[in-house]
Amino acid sequence: MASNLVAPPDRTKRKHGSSLRDRPIILLNILGVFAFCITWALVTERGWVSPLFLPSPFKVASEAAGVAATHELWWAIAASSLRVFLGFALAAAVAIPLGVLMGSWWPAKALLDPLISLLRPLPSITWIPLTMLWLGIGEAQKVAIVFMGSWIYVLLYTVESTKRVDPILIKAARNLGASEFAVMREVVLPGALPGILSGLKVSLAIAWSCVLSAEMVAAQSGLGALIWSAKDWGNLALVLVGMVSISATVLVADLLANRLERALLPWERHRRQN
Repeated sequence: MASNLVAPPDRTKRKHGSSLRDRPIILLNILGVFAFCITWALVTERGWVSPLFLPSPFKVASEAAGVAATHELWWAIAASSLRVFLGFALAAAVAIPLGVLMGSWWPAKALLDPLISLLRPLPSITWIPLTMLWLGIGEAQKVAIVFMGSWIYVLLYTVESTKRVDPILIKAARNLGASEFAVMREVVLPGALPGILSGLKVSLAIAWSCVLSAEMVAAQSGLGALIWSAKDWGNLALVLVGMVSISATVLVADLLANRLERALLPWERHRRQN
């Protein structure tokens, strides 16, 4: 009998092995950023590139410290982040249920496919004139641009993820007497959730590009307005500060999204560690 017993997996050992595999990746990440900064400092300090075209990293760091001390940078980050959050949340609230419906019920997909095909090629910047006429140049217009630029991608990812759910699982649930709503909630949505979350992470970066486009056209606050104002004054260091702030903010949002994904999909985390 003892020979038939299987020892349970050593999760502590697996976790330790995973952390050991991650260390070289983290070191290479740090090395890549360090090499880029050294190269940037070298070409600017030696005069190989004119500061009119590319300021040195030390100038950019000094400019960042200045705008951070006056809280201008933090207010700009907060304004843009709030617009992205509201527009993106609205896009997800509309696109995810609609995408699940289109991916699981063919009449809905046949009905809406022509409209989606017409809207998909339109970049967010094309909606700026219409939204300014409809909503003015206030906060609602910026949120609308984020919504119009990101909801279509959330929808497409949701539709494709829903269609990839194993139909055998759906048939099994129906044969066991589950209602259509229960099948959606207990089978389709959990099965499509990994793809939906991946689509949300990709669409979040698109949402940031949308809000920046709106802020550069008509806004008094936000990172886009900060960059555009710095461009008008010829302050390239401040332009780069705004660009780095966008990247840092999106990176933080991506890290938070990864934590949320691990919390919602524990089975995916275990699969990746194997």
